[in-house]
Amino acid sequence: MREELMPSHVIILGCGRSGTSIFGELFEHIPGYKYYSEPSFDLVVDLSFARPVAIKVPKESDCYPPPPGLSFPLDTMLSIMPERKQFYWQVRHPLDAIASLRPGISNDWGHHPRPPDWRDWLQHPLIERCAHHWAYINSVGYESVKALVKICRFEEMLNDPKEFAHQICSEIGVNPARCIQELASWSERVQNTNNKKFIEARASRSLSRADHKYRIGRWKENLGQEDLRQVIPIVRETAEIYGYEVSN
Repeated sequence: MREELMPSHVIILGCGRSGTSIFGELFEHIPGYKYYSEPSFDLVVDLSFARPVAIKVPKESDCYPPPPGLSFPLDTMLSIMPERKQFYWQVRHPLDAIASLRPGISNDWGHHPRPPDWRDWLQHPLIERCAHHWAYINSVGYESVKALVKICRFEEMLNDPKEFAHQICSEIGVNPARCIQELASWSERVQNTNNKKFIEARASRSLSRADHKYRIGRWKENLGQEDLRQVIPIVRETAEIYGYEVSN
């Protein structure tokens, strides 16, 4: 009888407020996985990987200096992880992400990793700081790992969470037919609007604001013409990498 391979270990990366948290919590619904949300990289290097592990955006460690755009040294991560691993890059339309980044960026640039020039941007309007953060992470950070990652789009996840969850399972070596109820439980909470089914990811709750009805296209409710004039030049080039159109 053929022995089944262990499912792949998973690393979820991307800019804050792009759906990394709710994506990560999918792995709390997949039997056998241990999920770590933003653990210190000191913890990551000590993991045994004896069971399938999913890690969302490790936090920086003074002992393991990261390269620009990432929060950990990629060579160290690759050296400690078993061969069966899958990297994902979660991305969201820049204008929606900018609208959602405002609480965190206004709080001492609370999203990580910070761009190395973040202090130089403190005199810029908040909306421009958010745009710079999105553009930097999704250009310099993505460039560091693009040979390893599969891009996942926030919009595709929200538009069809069930299909998204089943596709992820297939990619990591889990038979979705064996966890139908668990995947349905996660899928039901992934909603484009606030309603009785929606359950926000734990790491996102302190950053949420009740200033919009929809998550996809949120920018139309939150950003004015002057905001667009300020941020579009900052994000346009990076947005094109992912096929996003930005226009005022």
